[in-house]
Amino acid sequence: MLNNILIHTDLFFLLFVFVDVSSLCGSYMKSTITQLERRFDIPSSLIGVLDGSFEIGNLLVIAFVSYFGAKLHRPKIIAVGCILMSLGTFLIAMPHFITGRYTIETTIRSPVNSTNTLTPCPVRTSAESSWKYEEPSLQPTRDCEQESSVSMWIYVLLGNILRGIGETPVQPLGISYIDDYAQSENAAVYIGCVQTIAIIGPVFGYLLGSLCAKIYVDIGYVDMDMVTITSSDARWVGAWWLGYLIAGVITLMSAVPFWFLPKSLPIPVDKHDRSCTPDQTSDILKHSFTEFVPTLKALFGNPVYTIYLCVTILQFNSLIGMVTYKPKYIEQHYGQSASKANFFMGMVNIPAVAVGMFSGGVVMKRFKMGVMGAAKFAFGTSLLGFFLSLLFLAMGCENSKVAGLTVSYTGYEQSLFSDCNSRCFCSSKGWDPVCGENGITYVSPCLAGCTSASGSGINITFDNCRCVGVSYIKSGNLTAILGKCPHRESCDKVFPYFMALSVLSSFIISLGGTPGFMLLVRCIKPELKSLALGIHTLATRTLAGIPAPIYFGAIIDTTCLQWGYKMCGGKGACRIYDTSAYRVVYLGLTLGLRTLSFIFCIWGFALLKKHLSREEKKALTNGSAEMELLRKEENSCVHGEPFILGLDSDVDRETDL
Repeated sequence: MLNNILIHTDLFFLLFVFVDVSSLCGSYMKSTITQLERRFDIPSSLIGVLDGSFEIGNLLVIAFVSYFGAKLHRPKIIAVGCILMSLGTFLIAMPHFITGRYTIETTIRSPVNSTNTLTPCPVRTSAESSWKYEEPSLQPTRDCEQESSVSMWIYVLLGNILRGIGETPVQPLGISYIDDYAQSENAAVYIGCVQTIAIIGPVFGYLLGSLCAKIYVDIGYVDMDMVTITSSDARWVGAWWLGYLIAGVITLMSAVPFWFLPKSLPIPVDKHDRSCTPDQTSDILKHSFTEFVPTLKALFGNPVYTIYLCVTILQFNSLIGMVTYKPKYIEQHYGQSASKANFFMGMVNIPAVAVGMFSGGVVMKRFKMGVMGAAKFAFGTSLLGFFLSLLFLAMGCENSKVAGLTVSYTGYEQSLFSDCNSRCFCSSKGWDPVCGENGITYVSPCLAGCTSASGSGINITFDNCRCVGVSYIKSGNLTAILGKCPHRESCDKVFPYFMALSVLSSFIISLGGTPGFMLLVRCIKPELKSLALGIHTLATRTLAGIPAPIYFGAIIDTTCLQWGYKMCGGKGACRIYDTSAYRVVYLGLTLGLRTLSFIFCIWGFALLKKHLSREEKKALTNGSAEMELLRKEENSCVHGEPFILGLDSDVDRETDL
């Protein structure tokens, strides 16, 4: 008995470690979205493809693993999955080591005969009077040819697909392994703890992302005193690759214990009577195959399940799109650095979700909610969270004052070029912002009309900036410093309220997570339950996990005011957004999807009421027959969870953050 307890305890901790590691990698991926955009000069829509590629990899092999995994050595298959995940994580980090150093986009040029003086405003000569910049020249032609030969983000795409393939066997095979060989009274505890504690993974993932975002991408290879940007700059790229290396090593180490677990363990006494012989299992599999299509028709013939599926797909689209781009929203709208945005996600938002999920289960047990009670509770918490989320629309900040983009130089036409910078040989492309004494940001020192500069690194000061004086009554030298002007104090005051409301709404919405999931398993016949859960997972991943980051990113791209440009030409990553438009499309799309889901919920309530009424009449008419069927169900060869309307044992639960 002591031996069994030790085996099950070790098994629980091993599964916990791996579930925790896999969720850590996923949340770290989301924390590096803005870093990857800037490093590879790609738009948000393409970042959405990279983020969704994990689900693609998962779906490629899920059917194969689910069918053959149980017949093979499950612990070793999980170990192979760990190794694949580790290799995929290392592959994501590979571009950092096979490409050149990150080059900060800048329009400042040094004179040919001097290395000490910067020339922010190259003067047009008579020969150049009709010439106009088309692209900022950032690298020699040879480097440009080398960069254009292959898109480095392809490695990230392939690595994330490989991660998805490796993660596939963990949940189904790991949970089933525990359930098969742990005592019945312990299995529920193990599975419940593994699913709940897995929330720690995303917390550490975002905290790791926060730490790495503070460190410059080429740390150790460049003189940091000569870096002219800070971590709050739209061109800053943190050490995104470092976190992937750390996560890859941890994942690889987690594979080791699984190699030493046996293929099978002694079956506990309380499960001997429910074990099947090989011949019985073979017959059941053949029967299941022939009955698959009729069973599928019966499942989708249940209108409650079909409506539930539609509701969760819409809710997951809203959730995944919101979570994926929330750190970026905090960066762009409230002027926080990527490091701070990830820190707030990891230490504030995710713990609120975890507490909400746990509390929802406690409330459901405390008040002994039935099917309709669970449905009403889940709907009520979601609706309350929705109304609270509407307040986000009022917690906005005004656009940053950027000359030529959000404000004009003279108060008339908005254009990057004006009389004050007409003497300079400026490019309208790229992003190299400076903050004038007047509190207005200029796209570049050249477009600010600055004629000279002094200092080095981040301490460069630009002098004689003619455009600064256009809207600023001051005589003498007008200066500008590197970087965007800081957000207004009013915006800084709004941000704490935004975070407080974010925590409250996340907690309330999460309260309904567990009751909502239990609604799924309680309104399905026991013989259809496994298929229903499988279809639910497949549908949410295919119709929400993959497309949501893509179309959310594409819509966010439409609010870009100024794009960066690649060294070989072509549009790169967005440098500044119209924050008002960003707020409207980001929150509007999130809330719009949830509004549409509520329409299906109302329809679902009517169907659920009819379903429960029909079941109640059936139970009253055939009470004795139902009890006999229940006894047969408990003693059947292929044992499942006991099914009583309103009650259910522990089921697989996927925590998707």
